Amino acid sequence: MGVQTIVHLLRHGEVHNPQGILYGRRDGFHLSELGHRMAQRVADEVGDRDIVHMRTSPLERAQETAAPLARARDLTPVVDPRVIESSNKFEGVSFAGGARTFLKHPQLLRHMYDPRTPSWGEPYDEIAGRMVAAVHDARDAAAGHEAVVVSHQLPIWTTRLFLEKRSYVHHPKRRQCTLCSLTSIVFDDDQIVQVRYSEPAGDLIPVGDRSAPFSAGGAPGEDRP
Repeated sequence: MGVQTIVHLLRHGEVHNPQGILYGRRDGFHLSELGHRMAQRVADEVGDRDIVHMRTSPLERAQETAAPLARARDLTPVVDPRVIESSNKFEGVSFAGGARTFLKHPQLLRHMYDPRTPSWGEPYDEIAGRMVAAVHDARDAAAGHEAVVVSHQLPIWTTRLFLEKRSYVHHPKRRQCTLCSLTSIVFDDDQIVQVRYSEPAGDLIPVGDRSAPFSAGGAPGEDRP
């Protein structure tokens, strides 16, 4: 057996987003109070692991999620644009009404013609390419130890589908990538030997957010823990 290195892909915590906006790459969306608790829970749960390197998406919610763990490990995360949220033609639209959103904005349907690419956003192959490159750089930086990369649900899930050689086509509610979850990639030297999944803040996640494609913390009527 060679040198074992683990790269953990950490999804950010709950975002204060009472209007249910698909915020995508927009600035100004910060963690909610609960989101900060989730981030602290991650630090409490994995802060004693052999984590020697961190990198994060440039978006505020990712950097705020990284902060407690970075303090616990006395690390300064590298801001890596390659692990940013995917681009999306629906960015800025409120999905608080669920599927009824398309009744209010029927022009959005013209982007829904091909789920394989997908036609409404950044191609899956491009997401996987940039994410996997960042993962390998994190592995190199933490060789023989562990690294944490703070990113977003779709980029993390796309990376997992790519690594497990599964189809990219999926329903957003079926992604196994809840708030502040860890998708952990185990390397033997430079070869991936296992992909693990865990939810260190799972008990804090509102029921409605467990399968949500984006976080809408503060939305009316949500089920709070």
